[in-house]
Amino acid sequence: MEHDIEAERSLLARLHRGFMPIEDFANLAAAAAIMLLMVLGVLQIVLRTVFNTPINGYIDLVELSMASMAFLGAAYTQRLGSHIRMELLVSRLSGRALWLLEAIGAAIAMFVIAVLIYHSYGHFLRAYTLGDTTIDAEYVTWPSKLLVPIAFSIWWIRLALQCIGALRLVLFPDATPIAVVVAKDVAEQAQDEIHEVMGDDAEPARPEGKS
Repeated sequence: MEHDIEAERSLLARLHRGFMPIEDFANLAAAAAIMLLMVLGVLQIVLRTVFNTPINGYIDLVELSMASMAFLGAAYTQRLGSHIRMELLVSRLSGRALWLLEAIGAAIAMFVIAVLIYHSYGHFLRAYTLGDTTIDAEYVTWPSKLLVPIAFSIWWIRLALQCIGALRLVLFPDATPIAVVVAKDVAEQAQDEIHEVMGDDAEPARPEGKS
């Protein structure tokens, strides 16, 4: 019990909780972009079929929305561990070996994302400087390209928190896990996602065979 209270008050725990709203907002923005694109697609079909007046630059708008839909939810997915994970080896490990492997994986991902941040920011800067536009409707492209390094930066911070959390468990394997992905079965993952959406009002999962 004392370990849990201490963990909740730690700097890592405060950073983890404090960063969650940023990830939630980015994921919500990605969901909103998908929803708006669906509405735009319906309008395009109706206007083109019924009134023969398609939306000007529809293809360009679809292309510009790709960045928000593809990358803004990455950090949120990383936090929940809902991304694709190769757990054939990880599922067989425990203790320090498990958390060391998790820390190494997070560190490698941080390096890859850092490279992507650098190059995607260069693409944004070039588009902004040159006044790059889409081919058809000539919409400016730099706002869409700016979203890429922003989304990757949010993702990189989440990976850094997970790496620190894993290294903490390498040093103190009996400590309460903070800011790391704990391997769970499908039912536990589904219950966690319900709690993410509904909070404390969600009904706890019941073990199999019990009513």
